[in-house]
Amino acid sequence: MRHGMNRHGCGDRHAMHRAMREAMRHGGRGFGQGFGGGRGFGGGRHGHDDEGRGRRQRMFDTGELRLVLLKLIADEPRHGYDLIRQIEELTGGAYAPSPGVIYPTLTLLGDMGLIEAADSDGAKKLFAITSAGQAEIEANRESIERLLARLTQVGEERQRTDSASVRRAMGNLRTVLMNRLGDRDLDEATLHDVVALIDEAAQKIERL
Repeated sequence: MRHGMNRHGCGDRHAMHRAMREAMRHGGRGFGQGFGGGRGFGGGRHGHDDEGRGRRQRMFDTGELRLVLLKLIADEPRHGYDLIRQIEELTGGAYAPSPGVIYPTLTLLGDMGLIEAADSDGAKKLFAITSAGQAEIEANRESIERLLARLTQVGEERQRTDSASVRRAMGNLRTVLMNRLGDRDLDEATLHDVVALIDEAAQKIERL
């Protein structure tokens, strides 16, 4: 952000002025879109989706989810919901595979003879590793370790960039901006000062 602003100078500021006023003419909708690369102030969950909806990045390539599920089941017998929850915990809540992805994959693992139904006292069906499944894990141990490290890294990144304090501060900024920009008496000089403050804050954060 800093370099682009330095290159274009006043042109960027005038463009932001126009964008701010345009946003206010539409009741504030869209204000913040593209600012900081998020979906508006406050952003959102780090969108990963195995089913490839929209343009969100896929978390797993073909076959990778099978290995992750196999490893989690090898750790202890699990049911489908528990597997979803475990993956979500590994990523710090940033990603959770849908049942529509998990259960067909479990069916495939069963058809391959890598997992089997285990005894369960409850209504939910537990899955346990088979000897063939254990051999599959041994044959792909390095790949599994990389996959689990990737999930953990996503969780660590989420914790760094999506903390409650950051969301609160961004929400406060958005509220103040919307209130101030909604003032009909706001003149061009004040609007220029607002943009300059945002630029300055962005540059300071970038240098941290």
